[in-house]
Amino acid sequence: MAWLGSTVLNVFWKPTVNIVRTRYHAEKTRLIKRYGYEEKIWSGGTLPRTLGKPLPIPEYRPANAWTERKALFGQNDYIDILGPGDLHPVKTLYTVPSWIRGVNGNEYQILLRKRKMWANTGSRQTRPTKWKDMEKRISFLYRKLNRKTKTGPSPD
Repeated sequence: MAWLGSTVLNVFWKPTVNIVRTRYHAEKTRLIKRYGYEEKIWSGGTLPRTLGKPLPIPEYRPANAWTERKALFGQNDYIDILGPGDLHPVKTLYTVPSWIRGVNGNEYQILLRKRKMWANTGSRQTRPTKWKDMEKRISFLYRKLNRKTKTGPSPD
């Protein structure tokens, strides 16, 4: 009975396997990779040599130690100690936005301060997307702080 199953199988079913074999090594064709590519990084040894030309050496230019930025670096560091005492170091932060100057708070407090300072300007109309993003961030931080921050014991 087994011969019947094998003969029926051989009549109706043929394997669909394509085997490509070359007879000799010389008959194999090689795939050309990166045709026309020219390597620009030297990989020929320890001393890179160009075609008869010496390598270019850049001209030495010493850095100027007395540029304005370098010369005035740290000039206000000890102004509260060495100065007359009427100028607070926070007042010397000229390049920092006004709502960040001298703030000792978290992101939520800084954004509230920024919203308070921007409210009287025309930034609501001139930059509505930025204003909306700031309001969204404030509402997210408000919810997060109210849900996740632990409070002290109740006075009862």
